[in-house]
Amino acid sequence: MTRVYVYAILFLGCSCSFKEPNKFSDPVLIRIVDFQDTRQADSLEQFLRSENPIYRREAALAFASIQDAKSAFTLGNVVLEDASTEVRQAAAFALGQTGGFIAVNAMLAAASDRDPLVVREALEALGKTVSKKDIESLTTFKANHSLTQEGLAWGFYHLGVRGLADSLIVNQSQKFLSSAYSIQTRLGAAHFFNRSSTLPVQNYASELINAAMDDVNVYVRMAAASGLRKVKTKESLETLKKIISVDRDYRVRCNAVRALSAFTFEESQTALLGALTDENINVVIAASEVIQNKATINYQKEIGERAQSAKSWRVQAELYKTALAFGSNKELVAEVESIYTSSSNDYQKSWLLGSLSKTVDTYPFIRDELIKSKILVIKSSAAQALVNVNHHQEFPPALKKDFATIYQQALASGDAGVIVSIAGALSDSTLDYRSTIKDFSFLYETKKKLSLPKDIEALQPVEEAIAYFEGKPKPVAPKNEFNHPINWELAKTISSDQKVLVKTSKGDIVIRLFIDEAPGSVVNFVELCNQHYFDGKFFHRVVPNFVVQAGCYRGDGYGSEAYSIRSEFSGRKYTEGSMGMASAGKDTEGTQWFITHSPTPHLDGRYTVFAEVVRGMEVVHQIEVGDRIIRASLE
Repeated sequence: MTRVYVYAILFLGCSCSFKEPNKFSDPVLIRIVDFQDTRQADSLEQFLRSENPIYRREAALAFASIQDAKSAFTLGNVVLEDASTEVRQAAAFALGQTGGFIAVNAMLAAASDRDPLVVREALEALGKTVSKKDIESLTTFKANHSLTQEGLAWGFYHLGVRGLADSLIVNQSQKFLSSAYSIQTRLGAAHFFNRSSTLPVQNYASELINAAMDDVNVYVRMAAASGLRKVKTKESLETLKKIISVDRDYRVRCNAVRALSAFTFEESQTALLGALTDENINVVIAASEVIQNKATINYQKEIGERAQSAKSWRVQAELYKTALAFGSNKELVAEVESIYTSSSNDYQKSWLLGSLSKTVDTYPFIRDELIKSKILVIKSSAAQALVNVNHHQEFPPALKKDFATIYQQALASGDAGVIVSIAGALSDSTLDYRSTIKDFSFLYETKKKLSLPKDIEALQPVEEAIAYFEGKPKPVAPKNEFNHPINWELAKTISSDQKVLVKTSKGDIVIRLFIDEAPGSVVNFVELCNQHYFDGKFFHRVVPNFVVQAGCYRGDGYGSEAYSIRSEFSGRKYTEGSMGMASAGKDTEGTQWFITHSPTPHLDGRYTVFAEVVRGMEVVHQIEVGDRIIRASLE
């Protein structure tokens, strides 16, 4: 009655706005999420037997985050017997996240469910979990409904990612590229060819080419264009060149540029060098990265000249890196060091250190920046650059003792970003520091400076280095214990339609929070917004046509606070504008988040989706490394 009354006032012209309350006014739903958050699978199972289908569904979804194999049998009974379609569908998703023999058997039976929604979920879950001997359950399935066709296409996608696709699956996936099928079915098929390994795709080149050139859906064209890198034919090469010149969406051009990495530089250099003048910076960056990996020494002079005239500092650094990789060039090194010294852009300087790492004789310059710089993003970049020098094929053995001393001195700083790179080098058997360093007690001192959950990314390589020097097997990765309960008083105040304005140096982005689906992540984000935590932070990572990432206090991705939150998997897919929590593995999320440029199915079920962009996606597409968040505040 209250809601009807409010709507009536609005209809009569009241200027006040009504915000949809979230579902956590129900204390039972809070209990379910708390059991999920604390990973108490046994306590959750009671709700699977509740008379209320809402509670049964929420409990089933909770197991998708817990991923407890011991609960698979109970979930299997739910997916087969529950009267509610939504509950069975949720249980199917949870079983796909959990895996194991019991989960597979339940999914095999669920593929015969009376409701196509459940069948769709079961087919995709089978793709995630089924073993090679049971693949026939998918290849012989007759999908006559659009939903089951989607489930089968995505089931094939997961099999392809797992390296289990056979010729029958390739053949059916090729058929799913046809315009006769739904967008989701075509998208699943396109990503199958994009992500699968060791496929005989040459036999189906024409279908993939047609999808990349002519599909009306830009997401399908993107994935198909990426898949063409596996079709190393003249026709595929010419198609990619054409896409780069004619497709109006930069993301398709970006993927086509990357796909050229499958061809020799002589075959693709005209298109790649031409892409350096593309109107969209993301395409230019992608081209510079492919050139770095594919260019030959014959183009050293031209690439050096292109670097000098590059308008983007990031592209310039990538091109200098390419030119220097062909051999030490005093003039180019002097150019890079001069630009570095005169720059006031810390991100440009960090990228230029990467350029200098391509030649051994620059190591004193890099070493000095590592030891003397107070800028965290420069210190971590210098550490990685020094390790890259160490891996150089022309690295002289006589420098090994000097590097061992530098490494020990750098580790003494206790800087997490430095520790990650250098501890990784010390545990690398190909560098063989065990024969050079006899007293490795400094590694124990480094470890003492680290703690969970704040330093989980740095702690793991240190423990691996210690094990290496002690001659022991690689240790199990550390795990964060539960340490940050959800603030339910705050959670109850967050509307189901709550929006956040993220003002950036490139423009405004408005996001909508998914409090009902990811309460722990949303509450954490809102708390940080209320503390003005994100204000002034940088976008420290931008991968063209993938993600923009922010929320690191260091500005390099290695910054975490002294707490972590739990992963929350709702079944929501990553699409354009999805906002997810960055992590170093399950249950290690904290302050860092990302926004996707386009569908990214390899993130589905692995990274928490907690919001989506509702306005300002054009700004997201323009974000570059070093762009700043001015303010993030609730609307």
